[in-house]
Amino acid sequence: MASISNKRLAWAITGSGHYLRESLAILNALENVDVFLSRAAAEIIQQYGFQELLNGVGHRVYQDKTASSVPVELFYQGKYHTLVIAPATSNTIAKMAYGFSDSLVTNLYAQAGKTRVPSVVFACDTAPELESEAPRDNVVKVYPRKIDLDNIAKLKAFEATTVVEDMQSLSESIQQSIQQSISQADQP
Repeated sequence: MASISNKRLAWAITGSGHYLRESLAILNALENVDVFLSRAAAEIIQQYGFQELLNGVGHRVYQDKTASSVPVELFYQGKYHTLVIAPATSNTIAKMAYGFSDSLVTNLYAQAGKTRVPSVVFACDTAPELESEAPRDNVVKVYPRKIDLDNIAKLKAFEATTVVEDMQSLSESIQQSIQQSISQADQP
């Protein structure tokens, strides 16, 4: 198992453009991060023209290319102190809220929980009405459904899971997790 001082942050990205640019900006300000892309995330990053933002600091990037989500084994090896899922689509939120682990991102979330690694989730659909960035610098209004909002509420009740609703809360939660990891590493 990795010593706590060597633990990294795991960051999973789903196929949402909602605050994707801002999520990548926070991600690129961090060190010691492994990035996990869902199949849809790999597509949407290309569609939005954000590949350079993703590659900006040279984080290790894993893509959803195996049926069994092979990269989750890194959680069993104790490599991570925190899992961040940002941005998280309503589809991913629904799957996580009901215990599905049928993709790289949902499998990461399940295995983080099973190995007692805390998760921070930035859910896209957090209010009855939102403005979201669409490809080619368009902004659109979106109206999350009641079930989307209910699934977020359900996920908020999960142990070791922090659901955040804005970029400031995401950044603060990540910094808090990093500081906790450093504090634990300093303990004899």
